[in-house]
Amino acid sequence: MILRVVALATLGCLMAHAAKPNLLRLGPQGVNFWKLDQLHSSNSQQLPVDGLFLQDSSETPLQLPHELNNKPEFTAQWFEQPLDHFGSSTNDTFMQRYWVNKRHYQPGSSVVFLLDGGETSGEDRIPFLDTGIVDILARATGGLGVVLEHRYYGESIATKNLTTDSLRFLNNAQSAADSANFMANVQFSGIDENLTAPGTPWIYYGGSYAGARAAHMRVLYPDLVYGAIASSAVTHAAIINWEYMDIIRRYADPTCSLHLQKAIETIDTILDHRVLSAPLKALFGVHGLNHDVDFVSLIESPLGSWQAKVWDPQVGSTTFDEFCAALNQPLGHKKPNMTRLEYGHPDRMVSFPGGLKVDIAIVNYGAWIKKHVVSRCPEGFSHEECFGTFDDTHYQDTSLSEIWRLWLFQVCTEWGYFTTAPPDPTVPRIISKRIDLEYESKICRQAYDPGEHFTVPPLPNVTVVNELGDFDIAMDRLAIIDGEVDPWRPDTPHSDYANDREDTMLRPFKIIPNGVHHYDEYGLQNPDDEPPEIRKIHEEMVAFVQHWLRDWKADSQEI
Repeated sequence: MILRVVALATLGCLMAHAAKPNLLRLGPQGVNFWKLDQLHSSNSQQLPVDGLFLQDSSETPLQLPHELNNKPEFTAQWFEQPLDHFGSSTNDTFMQRYWVNKRHYQPGSSVVFLLDGGETSGEDRIPFLDTGIVDILARATGGLGVVLEHRYYGESIATKNLTTDSLRFLNNAQSAADSANFMANVQFSGIDENLTAPGTPWIYYGGSYAGARAAHMRVLYPDLVYGAIASSAVTHAAIINWEYMDIIRRYADPTCSLHLQKAIETIDTILDHRVLSAPLKALFGVHGLNHDVDFVSLIESPLGSWQAKVWDPQVGSTTFDEFCAALNQPLGHKKPNMTRLEYGHPDRMVSFPGGLKVDIAIVNYGAWIKKHVVSRCPEGFSHEECFGTFDDTHYQDTSLSEIWRLWLFQVCTEWGYFTTAPPDPTVPRIISKRIDLEYESKICRQAYDPGEHFTVPPLPNVTVVNELGDFDIAMDRLAIIDGEVDPWRPDTPHSDYANDREDTMLRPFKIIPNGVHHYDEYGLQNPDDEPPEIRKIHEEMVAFVQHWLRDWKADSQEI
């Protein structure tokens, strides 16, 4: 039976904005933000371009121009896949969506570049097919470009609901088998030449989670994947991922970072002593929020906008820098030069009724949260309804519209990445000590009831990811590319925990100075308009791919 679900109009509206993994990194609080986002979207209210709900994931969602979305050359096509590649539990199949760039294709000496859609709608990746890395590499080699949507995401829907049992086929092994089956059997419309692997060289590209998949595909299916480029590839899965916030702390503007650290220390101390916790929450506009841990999770939200930075201002976010600038703004009667004083200086302190007295950084922090986050809570809704996370019923809708359930299911079963405070209390931190594994992982127990065929484990089985190579994953024709200030770098082969390695043409190992998340994936119509460091990495990528392909041609001639 083919599971091709035709979504109702209301479902289409709800799914218009994908549940981005950087947002869901906030665990149950992230789901609250997603629900508010959908509520505003369904009410046809304009979403902020670079506000709270813009993620990067991997993944800064590119604003897809209307004319690009309707280009005939990027019309969606479909490939039938087994729901279960490895067992006899079901004979169901589903239709997997893909898009093709044929504008540079040269018959007879071709190469196929497959971009893994990762944990979002494949439509979000079409710009990479048009001006980004896929088009860059295809143009340089006369190749064909493809974006392949990940099972369960976008319209590649493999089930009628999102219960635990229905999601049991959403795992690394099944999704890798999808890609392998596609490469080995797809026939491209309008192309007479057989371009299937292994008879044609396929270069697999992915960024972030999809970057890990690119590396894994080179390891798991070396006969089909001739080469792979793993950008910001999180090849190390971790239960606790405190290093994510530590990268931001270390590389943010020093004044901003210091104010964040001091503000969080102050907030934790106030919450410890309880007496002034109510006026503190009121300062942030959430006096009705019952649990302190929900409060500190809520105020963590602007930090995720660091990952949304992109060198191209058309798709990048400036939210983090704006937030940082707001922290140290002078207040009313306060003198402008007081911003140069140390945190906690008497001239920086502001008193409130009830005995609360805090530095202006905390006052500004509260004002920013009220304006950009709490304001999203609709009139008639309580703070607890908008931002509370301890009501299990809030997370148990399993209809197809609840697409936040997809990536979090993968988090809870195989990937982890629960972003907590540092386990070592002596390590400086920019999020509260109350954000711990218990709080961040409780969404796994709240959302995924045990099924008849599958039960979510108490903690994710990260071994199934790490046994594929972890920090040391390496093969010939596997390129590793990372950003220097990417908060996900601690989970990549460029992690401080990983061994250094040589950068060669056969095994490229490159770091983009001041780069954040998969910076190489973006491109411009005119490459000369790209920043020097981006032009450089693109030129290096073209060079090593051309080197790989010369080896392919040499091997083919020998045969």
